[in-house]
Amino acid sequence: MPSPASSPRRSSTPPKPRGTDAARVGAVLLLAAAVVFSCRRAEPLPVLGEIPPFSLTERSGAAVTAQQLAGHVWVADFVFTSCPDICPALSSRMSALQEPLASGDDPVRLVSLSVDPTHDDPAVLSTYASHYRAGPNWMFLTGSRDAVAALLRDGFKVAFADDGPPSSPITHSDRFVLVDRTLRIRGYYHGSDEEDVRRLVADARALQAEPAT
Repeated sequence: MPSPASSPRRSSTPPKPRGTDAARVGAVLLLAAAVVFSCRRAEPLPVLGEIPPFSLTERSGAAVTAQQLAGHVWVADFVFTSCPDICPALSSRMSALQEPLASGDDPVRLVSLSVDPTHDDPAVLSTYASHYRAGPNWMFLTGSRDAVAALLRDGFKVAFADDGPPSSPITHSDRFVLVDRTLRIRGYYHGSDEEDVRRLVADARALQAEPAT
């Protein structure tokens, strides 16, 4: 299990969308791997932290709070729309997660938080989301700089800094974070690591299968 302390990534050029065929193939591979990983897991996932109350703005303009996500299993990641390197890769992987995590009456939610809230307003995030063919269960959230920084630092416990040089102003985590129905963090996964993402699918589906409390 990766530790909560995240590996920083430096990133500032618009992302390139991935093709639908590649995304579908990726989704099938993730689902097949999830079956293998779920067969191996014998112990429940550890509890690694808890998400505090928050209120942010979705790309639709609607307010989203932590309590609205309570009762659902969800996966969070951290991106910004002008990021030239790691963010497009993370968003492509999140896009591929939509299909394998959409099964059942209560699909796993995907939540992408912008680490550049000054630039990434709802309209910008909406355009970005369309590049990655985001469905209704994939949210893109923004808010004040202080609210986002506090949530990443104190809630998700991942790396974030926005005081770098003009060529690389923002440092942020490449982790995907798995959160259960009671807003507890149950896993950290390198979004740039295929095996870790497969393990995430298996773990998310295991949490989905747990009875709601």
